[in-house]
Amino acid sequence: MEEKIDVEAGENPFQPYLDSLRKVLEDQDPIFIVGIIVSLAVVVITFVLLKYFISSKTVQSAVLLVGLSDSGKTLLFSRLLSGKFKKTQTSITDSSAPYKAKNERGSSWTLVDLPGHDSLRPQYVEKFKSAARAMVFVVDSAIFQKEVRDVAEFLYFLLTDSAVYRNVPSLIVACNKQDITMAKSAKLIRQQLEKEMNTLRVTRSAALSAQDGSAGASVHLGKKGKDFEFSQLPMKVEFLECSARGSKGEDGEADIASLEKSLAKL
Repeated sequence: MEEKIDVEAGENPFQPYLDSLRKVLEDQDPIFIVGIIVSLAVVVITFVLLKYFISSKTVQSAVLLVGLSDSGKTLLFSRLLSGKFKKTQTSITDSSAPYKAKNERGSSWTLVDLPGHDSLRPQYVEKFKSAARAMVFVVDSAIFQKEVRDVAEFLYFLLTDSAVYRNVPSLIVACNKQDITMAKSAKLIRQQLEKEMNTLRVTRSAALSAQDGSAGASVHLGKKGKDFEFSQLPMKVEFLECSARGSKGEDGEADIASLEKSLAKL
């Protein structure tokens, strides 16, 4: 009885099918067999590459609020999320929250407020840059003339980053604090930044040439041989005027309709 059980256990129920398949393959032309193997290999390789591409692609679902310290980013962050005025202080870490755009699609992004202090900016930009669908660069329009160099350097840093250049997030330059009498217009700020960044490009290019042409992870800004203009960039660029505080101060509404409209188009 035990011997019979062992024999039955050793039988492969699929053996007849395997034998039949082996016979069919033996009767086929070798070239036909090779063709089948190659086809299967192509399918498998394509599947693996597709899976790798999908898994490695970063979803760009964040809207980053960037800019110098005291430009009004955190108040703008609060106004966009709740519409309410909020007393703020200099941020030393990032803040994020879901933001629902005011459009028919009901688009939703993660709004991220990044610290503006020069010692903190690089590490937080590095942390969030690959996820950026858009960057809202907030400028203090009231003291822009004093900060134009610093603003231009930070913008240059962002726009020559290889990841930012590759992902081409939309760039919205929000000329904030328009409620202040001495605030500069978006048109003037754009013109001044183009001149300053053109100068920066020349000096930085010269510095790189002095270092055996090593450009590191940065890219060339704009078109070679032409003065820099924001229209030369691969991403969509928009300058607009706004006031996170609003003309009526703490008790009034913010003047951010133009910014909300731009975010609705993302």
